[in-house]
Amino acid sequence: MALPDPDMFRRAYARDGYAVVRGLFSTGEVAEIAAAFDRLQAEGLALGRSFRHGNLLFRLGDDPHLGRILRMVQWPSWRNALLDRVRLDLRFVAVLKPLLGDNLKQVINQMHWKPPGAAKVEFAYHQDSRFRRPATAFRDLANSYIQTGLAIDAHTRASGAMKVIPGSHLMGDLGLGSDGPILAQTMQDEALRAVGLDPAAAVDLELAPGDLALWSPYLVHGSGINVTPADRRLYINGYVRSVDCDRGEVAFAHGRPQPLGSKPALVHFDALHEKPEPHFIEG
Repeated sequence: MALPDPDMFRRAYARDGYAVVRGLFSTGEVAEIAAAFDRLQAEGLALGRSFRHGNLLFRLGDDPHLGRILRMVQWPSWRNALLDRVRLDLRFVAVLKPLLGDNLKQVINQMHWKPPGAAKVEFAYHQDSRFRRPATAFRDLANSYIQTGLAIDAHTRASGAMKVIPGSHLMGDLGLGSDGPILAQTMQDEALRAVGLDPAAAVDLELAPGDLALWSPYLVHGSGINVTPADRRLYINGYVRSVDCDRGEVAFAHGRPQPLGSKPALVHFDALHEKPEPHFIEG
C-alpha cells in the first residue's frame, strides 16, 4: 500500500470534504479486526441492554425484523487490545499528518454494525460537528478535526454505504438532524433541501474491506439500510490536533503512539467522574 501524494491529498480533501485511502489494511488484518467485531457483538448482545463503564458504551436497539441488535460500541479499545492497537497504528498518523500534524488526541473510537435484514440501522443526514461538545472544548474545528472510518466489509449502496454531499463542508454548521437522535431517523431529501442542498448531489462512498475514508466534521452525510446477505461494519476513529482540543485521549505525540492510561479521560460522557462504575442505561 502506497500512501497518497500529500499535496494532492490535501487539495482533494479541502475541495470535497472527504478522501479515501485504498487498501490501507490488508485482507488478513481486516479478518482479525472482523473477528474482534464478532467478539464484541456477542458480548454486547449478551448484556441485553445498553451498558456503560467509563467511556466504554454498548448501545443496543430494538429492530422490528431482528429483535435486539447492537448498533454501536464506543471506546471498545478499553475492552479489546487488537482494536486498541489498530487506532494507534502508525498508518493512521501517516495519513493524517499532512492534514493535522502528528500531535493528536482522539475523541471518537467507535464500532458500527448494519446487520443484514435489519430495518432500523439508518443514519439521518447530519454533520459530525453536532456531536463535538461542548463547543468550547474545540477550537478551529473545521481544520483541526478529522473523522476516519475503516471498512471491515464491502460498503456499497446496497449494504448501506455512507452517502456524502461533496463540498458541503464549506457551508459550515447547517443544524442538520437537530430534531432528534440520528440513529432514530431516516435520510430525508427534504432535510437537504431545507438547508439549500440538492439531494441529487449525494454520492455513495463505496469502500472495499481495508479502505480508510476520512471526512470533515462539517461534511453532510448519512447512510441507509443493508439489503445484502452480509454484514456492513465500520471502525470509526476521530482525531483532533491536540493543541486545539481540551478533551479526549492523547493518541500520538510527535507521531509516537500513546497508550491509554490507568483511568479514562473526559471525552463525551460528562458524568464520567460522578458515575464511573459499570451500569446499565436505557435508550
